[in-house]
Amino acid sequence: LVNRGNCLFMKNEFLRAKEQYLEAIGVEADCVEALYNLAYVNKKINMFIEALQALEKLQTIIPSCPESIFQIASLHEIIGNVKQAMKWYQILLTRVPSDPNTLARLGNLYAREEDESQALHYYTESYRYLPTNLETISWLGIYYVKNELYERACHFFERASQIQPKDVKWKLMVASCYRRMGNYQKSLSLYEEIYQEHPDNLECLRFLVQLCKDMGLSYENYAAQLSRLERAYEAEQARMGDFGGDYDNYGDGMQENGYEQQMPQESEEMPNVQTLSLIHISEPTRLLSISYAVFCLKKKN
Repeated sequence: LVNRGNCLFMKNEFLRAKEQYLEAIGVEADCVEALYNLAYVNKKINMFIEALQALEKLQTIIPSCPESIFQIASLHEIIGNVKQAMKWYQILLTRVPSDPNTLARLGNLYAREEDESQALHYYTESYRYLPTNLETISWLGIYYVKNELYERACHFFERASQIQPKDVKWKLMVASCYRRMGNYQKSLSLYEEIYQEHPDNLECLRFLVQLCKDMGLSYENYAAQLSRLERAYEAEQARMGDFGGDYDNYGDGMQENGYEQQMPQESEEMPNVQTLSLIHISEPTRLLSISYAVFCLKKKN
């Protein structure tokens, strides 16, 4: 019955899959495979309360299962029970204390509750275990900009620039940090490097003109290029209509233009589990070479 439900799930026949899982539970009330998959299919069709009920029953059978704890926390987060979501993510951390995804989710929740000290703690811990997550890096960098700790912010934006070297916004943020620190020569050098790679970037040109003026350097060529690009932009806006948003405001948009911090997106990624072996038909982080569509949960020897 569970296998049949899994096959139906893979065909996106979620309601029929749910019927098979319910039938399997009717035959064997403590069937963990059916209970977990029932919760998952209910989550898939937005029946979050029923999903929680299935997971709560599963918790009475295997209370230390990180996967079910993760799903309970995730469901509470989805339906807006922030306090409960925090509670379950913290329980999850007692099972997988170094999981960066869980740490980042807690950081996100505390940030939403405007508890920045706790948000900083969890995002910093997440970064310690996974220093390549751009959402975490972005939050930390912007946090330090908001608190005028530009040297610390610079570290995170430089790290992001190493991860995404072709994305100009990180380099603009680094240059902006040096400018805010008063290191105008370094900032000018960075903007000039950006200009060589992105000669049509409006923000870069604006600050090249401003810095050159402030430092008594020649700025006419930059000003002419900026004027040409702004006229072209205005003409395009007049032709296409106002899209309702600023453009290229990365470096200074962080603070002056109300830059929105990126938050972790809803993901089905599970924590790194050391004590359990889990194969689940709908888990995107699992290997694609699984030859059968069946949920298996067993303790490792």
